[in-house]
Amino acid sequence: MATPAFEDIAETFAFLDDWEDRYRHVIELGKAMPALDAAFRVPATKVEGCASQVWLLPRIEGRGPAARFDFQGDSDAMIVRGLIAVLHALYSGLPVAEVGSVDANAEFARLGLDRHLSAQRSNGVRAMVGRIRLLAAAAAAEG
Repeated sequence: MATPAFEDIAETFAFLDDWEDRYRHVIELGKAMPALDAAFRVPATKVEGCASQVWLLPRIEGRGPAARFDFQGDSDAMIVRGLIAVLHALYSGLPVAEVGSVDANAEFARLGLDRHLSAQRSNGVRAMVGRIRLLAAAAAAEG
């Protein structure tokens, strides 16, 4: 179910021997993401439930359930920016109707991220996934 971009991340993680290397790779993924314009860092795009500041801006192409999901995201913490990049790879390009069926927990477990994130970071990832699902569901309902 994972996108090719997410599979690329999974393949890279398979080659990285230890968590420190994987952690650095997640940070590098975050650094490679374009920054979210300050005009979009507003309460409407802020994700509640994250220890860090997190903003997600939906970018939906098309209308209804077949519309394609995409988003832009940003955070004030580098590791969280990296986690946003991983979520972007997981969800970007999927039809909005399929976003809710992606098991983000299982995909993060494939990367070993489930075992290496603090409880606060794990809660933040759950909050981001919840927001992504909400945004996609709203776009699917716009039919």
